[in-house]
Amino acid sequence: MNQTLLQNWQDSSWPTIKSSKPLDTGDGVIDQRTFNTIEVDELFDTVNHASTISGQAVLYRSLAQPMNGLDAIKAKQLAVEELRNNPALKEQLERIVQQAVVNEKNFYLLLFGEFLGTFGTAREEHEIEGYGYLQYKRGIRFMLDLVDQVQSVEAPQNSYLKGIFDQIKAFALSRPYSLMQGPVYITENNIQCKEQRQGSFSPAVIFKPRLFKPLLISLFFGAVWALAHFFPTDMFQVSVEAIPTATIFFAPLLLIYYPVVGGFDRDSCIIPLRNEFKASPAVAETLDALGKLDELLSFIKLADEFGGDMVLPELVEAPHHRINLADARNPVLGKQNPDYVGNDFVLEDDKLVLVTGPNSGGKTAFCKTVTQIQLLAQIGCYVPAKSAVLTVADRIFYQAPDISHLDDGEGRFGTELKRTKDIFLAASPKSLVVLDELSEGTTFEEKMESSSNVLNGFYRKGNSTILITHNHQLVDHFVDQGIGLPRQVEFANDAPTYKLVAGISRVSHADRVAKKIGFSKEDIDNYLADSQ
Repeated sequence: MNQTLLQNWQDSSWPTIKSSKPLDTGDGVIDQRTFNTIEVDELFDTVNHASTISGQAVLYRSLAQPMNGLDAIKAKQLAVEELRNNPALKEQLERIVQQAVVNEKNFYLLLFGEFLGTFGTAREEHEIEGYGYLQYKRGIRFMLDLVDQVQSVEAPQNSYLKGIFDQIKAFALSRPYSLMQGPVYITENNIQCKEQRQGSFSPAVIFKPRLFKPLLISLFFGAVWALAHFFPTDMFQVSVEAIPTATIFFAPLLLIYYPVVGGFDRDSCIIPLRNEFKASPAVAETLDALGKLDELLSFIKLADEFGGDMVLPELVEAPHHRINLADARNPVLGKQNPDYVGNDFVLEDDKLVLVTGPNSGGKTAFCKTVTQIQLLAQIGCYVPAKSAVLTVADRIFYQAPDISHLDDGEGRFGTELKRTKDIFLAASPKSLVVLDELSEGTTFEEKMESSSNVLNGFYRKGNSTILITHNHQLVDHFVDQGIGLPRQVEFANDAPTYKLVAGISRVSHADRVAKKIGFSKEDIDNYLADSQ
């Protein structure tokens, strides 16, 4: 189960949106290396239309730790569809989220704010001046209002949405909610809510989040009156002319009153309460529920604003990974880009696709398109395609060439082979694996043998495997055995069309790339001639 946002933020000085991390290789759908290689940070920046901090953090967590359960993903998709088909419900939830945007930071200030002391002046959003009364009242009001607003909305039909509503409504039955509603009782040993005080006659101080304490002040002046009444002396006989002098006498008491009362409330009430709220599973689940509502609404905003076909993928059950995309576009590069070239892609019973083509032809962009679409599908989101039918991948791996480190000891070939081994051991027939070249850093003969062994291993394991390679001899080897689908990036008039077509590319276009960046043979000759 994913950690809650509050658990992720426990050691933070302020809530951060990108706080979730992928799980270790084999533990989650994607690992850190795949996360970095398929540029999930950039994908998040593109698809993020959430409004609240919690909504954005939930969306980022979904991408870092995507779901791998078919029923759970379908339930989330159905939640999106219910919001699409029920404008009244969608509008109500949008109002709740927009209200949360206005007040959410007040709660985070209560939980994470830094107290500056009696005379400090707040200059940063995370600083609290004075004794924290205002921040406390604003913070708890955010949570109380959220519960009230959700309770006033008619219950949805979808199980995923209903579960979110139930999470927020359940907060009303928790101890933190009761403490926020008040009154709060400060006893000798602990803080108690009103339910805990029922039938109790032990002494307690009722915490009121304000510096002016009418009862305390009344008790003080009552004590002064009692002294004057029962122990009459000249010091209590104050004439009109002596009032200014008496005022000077009582003024220092205010200087004592403020720090004593305010300091007690802050240290014995507000700080312990905020620590309890911060550690509370009920509070954490309520914040997560708000984030999940915002995430669902952000999916709809993404589809409306992407600029092109967007669909909720059809998820199917199968013994091994399958994917069928029509006019699929890259989620990052294709947004608001009507000229972006889409591709059809089918990988079903064949299980192996071998992609060849010159540099800068679009091989890597295409493979990132496939993996990013698979990832978006597994968080219940729309994907940029005319149609998409796929299975849920238990693992998504993307291996790209890596530079060996000085302390590695294995060199480039060994470093890459370790990564390939980890992927192979963690993969299952329901996994999607993309390999960007294989067996770099060795001779051609060894590269052929090693690459062939690795691909055969993945093929026999039964997962979907996509290989990006310049090694057309390797592709010929598999095609001759009747294994795999050969695909190449198309070129026309010496320029890429960015379409993926059947076939094997046997040209590199290296000179075209060298000319493009200004380092062809002619460029080198010119540089040398100019330097003489």
